[in-house]
Amino acid sequence: MIISLINQVRLIIFSLLSGIITGIFFDIYRLIRGFENPNKFLTIIQDLLFWTLTSIVVFIFLMYTNEGYINFYVYVCLIIGAYLYLKLLSRAFIKLQYRALKLNGKVFRIAWNHILYPLNLLFCKLGIKKNSKL
Repeated sequence: MIISLINQVRLIIFSLLSGIITGIFFDIYRLIRGFENPNKFLTIIQDLLFWTLTSIVVFIFLMYTNEGYINFYVYVCLIIGAYLYLKLLSRAFIKLQYRALKLNGKVFRIAWNHILYPLNLLFCKLGIKKNSKL
């Protein structure tokens, strides 16, 4: 099948973008999994789920952008895109993720304290201590 030059350039660009998407998913997976060593069986299950989800998303992305045309250079561009992302943008993205998680944790904690404040005030007025057994 002969592909025009414009479509080949689009194919390369979208393949590189697919590699970048894979790198972003990998960073999110690393954040969810954590950096400690969990159970080996659990790690195998998590890795299988990660690669299954990633392959489905990349396949859908390629189907949407270039009718699912897969060639050797599509794989090469996927690998190059993931490599470039991991070398150039990964550290900044991980820092951004940690900051967002810290901010979300603070916002959740403050909102939770504001929601529970009327109940704590009510318990204080009634003379019930937090840690007492009823």
